[in-house]
Amino acid sequence: MKSSGNPEVSKAKRYGVITALLLPIVLVNAAVFLVPIINLLRISFNEALPGGGIGPGFTFENWVKLVQDPFYMEALLRSVGVSLLITFLTLLCSYPIALYLHRAQGTWRTILFVLVISPLLTSAVVRTYGWVAVLADTGLINSALGAVGITPLRLIYNQTGIVIGLTEILMPYMILALLAGFGRLDPRCEEAALTLGARPIQAFWRIIVPLTAPGIALGCLLCFVLAVSSFITPRILGGGRVFLLATEIYDQAIVTLNWPAAGTLSILVLIIFGLALVVYTRAIRALD
Repeated sequence: MKSSGNPEVSKAKRYGVITALLLPIVLVNAAVFLVPIINLLRISFNEALPGGGIGPGFTFENWVKLVQDPFYMEALLRSVGVSLLITFLTLLCSYPIALYLHRAQGTWRTILFVLVISPLLTSAVVRTYGWVAVLADTGLINSALGAVGITPLRLIYNQTGIVIGLTEILMPYMILALLAGFGRLDPRCEEAALTLGARPIQAFWRIIVPLTAPGIALGCLLCFVLAVSSFITPRILGGGRVFLLATEIYDQAIVTLNWPAAGTLSILVLIIFGLALVVYTRAIRALD
């Protein structure tokens, strides 16, 4: 007969195997994520020297300046506000597509899915420059407006261009996140509501939206984080005239060579990420 063995020894061996399996990824994350973040945090408390040097002294000057300088506060509020607007518009544009894709069948569903993810196969730089050609003063949209006698609109090198470009760029991420959350959507629930006399709009708001709420929350979190940290699209479509946190981090690190200020702003972005994650976690708990 096979002996049952010592349960404590078996438990210790199981924990040992789990630890051995998790140790490599923990070490990798510590090396490529935690260590750089800790280094950024340390730099944010150093003084900036002329010529791009970093002084060894410990100071709160960078954080005090971040709080007291209206320019940084305006960049913070603008970054969060624009990111929330982009997230809302992305959800508004992506939800019908994701719902239709979820209900599609056969080859048509495959074709639609390929069309949705195909923009991800193209660099964001290329797609952004494509928007430059569309939104420019002599671009596709304004040329069409001018042809029908409408005054051309200012769609580029401002906040409007950034919102339009990032909304389109982030739509595939939102659609994929929504599709991941549509697994809870049972068409029989909607059919039952319609059979009991509910109007289609009532079935949508009371059945479909609540069941897909986890996917909505995941998509909003993903798009908000990507929008706040986006640099290429705001830099190109904003033309250097719209100051956001990501563009200001670049200017401080590369243009003015003020690494402590860049480190402070980077930590601020991470704090925003953390707050967004907290909001997402509480939203998911409330939905469950």
